[in-house]
Amino acid sequence: MQRKFCMCFHVLGDMGANAVITFTVPSDCQLVHVSACQSDSDAAAFTIGDSGDADEYLTTSAVGASGTPAEYDGDDFVDADGNSHTKYYPHIAAGTVMIITVDYDYNAGQGSGNAADLTLVLTFLEG
Repeated sequence: MQRKFCMCFHVLGDMGANAVITFTVPSDCQLVHVSACQSDSDAAAFTIGDSGDADEYLTTSAVGASGTPAEYDGDDFVDADGNSHTKYYPHIAAGTVMIITVDYDYNAGQGSGNAADLTLVLTFLEG
């Protein structure tokens, strides 16, 4: 039986700079779901990758605003060549250094301000 596990990250308060979240995957797994939210109405974006390619698994994607999470799953993930597929869940080997990069003011040139109270939840399936 394959077990699900989640990795949760929260950046409290008004973000004044981009955030880079780095962690090591504890076991062989597949990324199956991502939920991204922040409390402000301003635009923010993020990528998910590894130490070799910062957007290998999920290219630039919007963070949900005003407390409404944006969700990403197998329809949104990309393979190592940057190709999207229907229901693709990237396999990630144990010990892989994962990197989540958050652009706190993604639309700053369009009058948008800073993201605040960012929460990211990544759901993996072990195996």
